[in-house]
Amino acid sequence: MTHLEAADRSDTFVAHAFAEHTVDLGEVRMNYAVAGDASQPALLLIPGQSESWWGYEAAMPLLAEHFHVHAVDLRGQGRSTWTPGRYTLDIFGNDLVRFIDLVIGRETLVSGMSSGGILSAWLSAFAKPGQIRAAVWEDPPLFSSEVRPAFGHGIDQAVGPIFRVWNKWLGDQWSIGDWPGLLRAMPTEVPLEMLRNLPAMFPPDEHADPTAGPPQNLREYDPEWGRAFVSGTATASCDHVTMLEQVRVPVLLTHHFHTVDETTGQLTGAYSDDQARRAREIVTAAGGRIDYRSFPDMPHAMHEHAPKQYVETVLDWLTTLDR
Repeated sequence: MTHLEAADRSDTFVAHAFAEHTVDLGEVRMNYAVAGDASQPALLLIPGQSESWWGYEAAMPLLAEHFHVHAVDLRGQGRSTWTPGRYTLDIFGNDLVRFIDLVIGRETLVSGMSSGGILSAWLSAFAKPGQIRAAVWEDPPLFSSEVRPAFGHGIDQAVGPIFRVWNKWLGDQWSIGDWPGLLRAMPTEVPLEMLRNLPAMFPPDEHADPTAGPPQNLREYDPEWGRAFVSGTATASCDHVTMLEQVRVPVLLTHHFHTVDETTGQLTGAYSDDQARRAREIVTAAGGRIDYRSFPDMPHAMHEHAPKQYVETVLDWLTTLDR
């Protein structure tokens, strides 16, 4: 299967406020943006599934007052290489290990959201010694992004139906691209209770016109990502219990909007209250430090929808580490 570079999809992209750069990691060319002064502590930002680095664009100027910020496009997203058949947590995580070595070159704070939050957890457990100072896990789908999790909802009881419909109607590497078909299919292929609650998790852009075509973030996303998660191939070699047992740096875990339908048990949200509790118990039992902050009314991406609160939350937590 042919890897696709940004040049193969050049008509996909739009301009942004920060300059973009590329580093060759071997198999992939990873795209990233930088903000802040190199004299400040290093910060790595990891976007969620279907999010490019510019999901952090509103937060980066605020973060740049305190950090030397690097925001990346993971493989299969944004301007980074798309790699058919090569989307797993371990592969994503090792891309980031190489990125820290080659680009940042020193100990870094890492903050990731959603699937990026799982990768922040992966780095907390498996990065090279001395690479990670501490980690923020912003509303990560702990356990709920696995097919058969140790605790609680699996991916089919959570966000899986969304990933399935994206992949079915758009296709791996956008090989189908039937956006009108996707819109028609949503009411029948996604549970009704999830459709009702999705606006609280993903507030709609009041200026967007869905009939005009897919949003920019999906244009830059390889829908094979979603298939890799719902099939279990993305997580098969990295069960979350084992990962959490290996965490060796201080962690801030945030938890945003989530609800469970009383009739069907369908979870709308990244993970449940029980899954949050279990994750904290595992990290603590293994001797790690994990601090938990609940924001029940917050959309999934705090850094995008409430950037000031996101930055204040991270900074406030870091002061507790200093003390």
